[in-house]
Amino acid sequence: MTHQTQAEFALEAGAEVSSRPAVLTGRRDRLTRLDRRTLHAPEAMCEAYRYSKPSAFSRGMEVDLGTATLVFVSGTASVGPSGETLHAWDFRAQAWQAFENARAVLKDAGADWHDVVKTTIFLKDIATYYAAFNEVRCAYFKKMGFDVYPASTCVQAKLCRDRLLVEMELIAVVRNSY
Repeated sequence: MTHQTQAEFALEAGAEVSSRPAVLTGRRDRLTRLDRRTLHAPEAMCEAYRYSKPSAFSRGMEVDLGTATLVFVSGTASVGPSGETLHAWDFRAQAWQAFENARAVLKDAGADWHDVVKTTIFLKDIATYYAAFNEVRCAYFKKMGFDVYPASTCVQAKLCRDRLLVEMELIAVVRNSY
């Protein structure tokens, strides 16, 4: 399956896209950008720039550091392939779906949950949902066969849709083999 890049989408929409080389100036004479690639999981979630009201972010990004690749997964919630909210008001189902959607994005980078080193969890109401979230997380990690858990932060936040109750973002590290 081929994916339309954000630049291709922008060009199709009539926007101008810069073709200048990816060179930064700074303390050294020349700094070059690291190799990076956007991540996609269209079988799980549509791209944010394809929403009826487009948003300018990627589902994820991988950044090649040479010996390892950093994988960043954007805030992921219980959203379906057409951008629809799944499991409205059902916290446990939404949490499980968010884990699965994040797994789909990780897969595009050749990573999985075992490569995740940091999670940030956003709950609509931490007092109401934290215990249930922790139960779902424990069950999901048990299913994955974890023996080492990622670092994690959990905060209360106003989420982008009223019917969403949980969202998560991830950072993973994958060793490159040459």
